Amino acid sequence: MSPWRFVVAFGTVSLLADFVYEGARAVTGPLLASLGASALVVGVVTGAGEAAALGLRLVSGPMADRTRRFWGITIAGYALTVVSVPALGVVGVLWAACALVIAERVGKAVRSPAKDTLLSHATAATGRGRGFAVHEAMDQVGALIGPLTVAGMLALTGGDYGPALGVLALPGVAVLGVLVWLRARVPDPAAYERELTPEPTTAETAGRLPTAFWTYAAFTATTTAGFTTFGILAYHLVQRGLLATAWVPVLYAAAMAVDACVALATGWAYDRFDARVLVVLPLLSAAVPALAFTNTVGLAVAGSLVWGAAMGIQESTLRATVADLVPAGRRATAYGVFAGTVGAASLAGGALTGALYTYSIPVLIAVVAAIQVAALGVLAALRMRAG
Repeated sequence: MSPWRFVVAFGTVSLLADFVYEGARAVTGPLLASLGASALVVGVVTGAGEAAALGLRLVSGPMADRTRRFWGITIAGYALTVVSVPALGVVGVLWAACALVIAERVGKAVRSPAKDTLLSHATAATGRGRGFAVHEAMDQVGALIGPLTVAGMLALTGGDYGPALGVLALPGVAVLGVLVWLRARVPDPAAYERELTPEPTTAETAGRLPTAFWTYAAFTATTTAGFTTFGILAYHLVQRGLLATAWVPVLYAAAMAVDACVALATGWAYDRFDARVLVVLPLLSAAVPALAFTNTVGLAVAGSLVWGAAMGIQESTLRATVADLVPAGRRATAYGVFAGTVGAASLAGGALTGALYTYSIPVLIAVVAAIQVAALGVLAALRMRAG
């Protein structure tokens, strides 16, 4: 199988998986609110979910490098996710729903370093930026279909979350089927990269991660600490009466379409101009609450779409950067450490935006803007040091 065919096949896996979990994430805020959650609870749970999805990679990344069982770990992580989502629609109790939201994210934590390492081998031949961007774009096709499917089911059932999330079990089964098939076809994706570069030396598979890796981890952690979760955006839209619950997944799907387009654009730009393209991320992140937390439907929708644009950069270009900064033998560990750093910032950001939303929206907007200015300063200082 050619490297591009591998990227597309893995993109199909992600498309189906995003069908499942992005369909659920599109209504996480309103679902938790329907079970009695406050804005603070929604912010903490969604932030904790992202922290779990990122922070636990500190364990799963080194484990993948140590055991070299990249395929097995990847399949196990996807299995946990596709089991958790359908159950979310039927538990009917706030604490159980919160636990399932976090469990779905734990599945992502288990699989992501191993999955990204498998993908990084093929993108060595296709171009890091382009390869990760195409994968992310296909990923977001699923993120578009999933929320629209959930929206349709909510409209058909009068807002019943059970069948709306239960239907997502079907693409979940397909995820596991395609993964097993792909593993049989390409048992050793590292061969793609070995054809281009020599085997890693002992120094490349042990010891400290490169200093350049830590600089980008610091920048990303700073900007993520001021990034608003979609759970809070959806909570605002529904609680202020700006959108009916059934329309929230439609907006989420539109944000995912923007995510895909921006990922392709920044992936191309990354291969051409390197990590300088990351300067756009803090600017987009600062604009999100300023637009989204208004009482005007058009501005709130625009803020959600800007949120999608920022996600496109986070999910493609940042991953490509890590692959270029770290040798193959330490890459899963690097992905785990990088995600753990970002996860701590995600938890802080979710709790911060949830608490400040309850306290004062103008203060929330100002604090997020200040954090993003600091992120730009960190990026500028780090690039000057690198230069």
